[in-house]
Amino acid sequence: MAGRALEAALNRALALDPETREGLRGLDGRRVALKLATPPLALQVRVNGERLEVGPVDDGIEHDLSVRSTLAGLIGQLPFLRNDDAPPVGKLRIEGDADLARRLQRLAERFDPDWQQPFARVFGDVLGVQVANALAAGLRQARVVARGFAGSAAEYVTEESRDVVPRAELNAFHDDVDGLRDDVERIAARVARLQTRPGAGA
Repeated sequence: MAGRALEAALNRALALDPETREGLRGLDGRRVALKLATPPLALQVRVNGERLEVGPVDDGIEHDLSVRSTLAGLIGQLPFLRNDDAPPVGKLRIEGDADLARRLQRLAERFDPDWQQPFARVFGDVLGVQVANALAAGLRQARVVARGFAGSAAEYVTEESRDVVPRAELNAFHDDVDGLRDDVERIAARVARLQTRPGAGA
């Protein structure tokens, strides 16, 4: 059921970008296995003409590309959600045809759907564009608010409630532990040298 929902969503998004849909023709028949560690999920995406087919992974078939990731790592690769200035989140491991991976990456980077089209079809050219623009502005503002909330929450748990140790303090603690370990190792080496001197037993 999740595969069918994802397939419908992907193909509806592709329908809004004829250039990307046309680019899929050159990848007809190629298969990509997508496996998420958290939540545990495995799907196969197959290119069929200008459409994508999503289904369960068939281990009896060799896939052209295999992608293993966490959900955060996968979402972080989406062009409209990716923040190149942010630290990397999650893990992404790709195995298989490197050329196919590059072609898919180029298609994803050039993916530019006409989000106004479905609204214009329902509400008309004038009102539909206004609704689409208002929705886009609302989503942009929601992302700004979410980032601000996340920053405030992080500051609260590190500075106010002290439930989480700030990164700078944690790094300083690790440096102190490393220094203490080095001091102990030096003292142990000095004691060992003293024990090997003549008359050490006395």
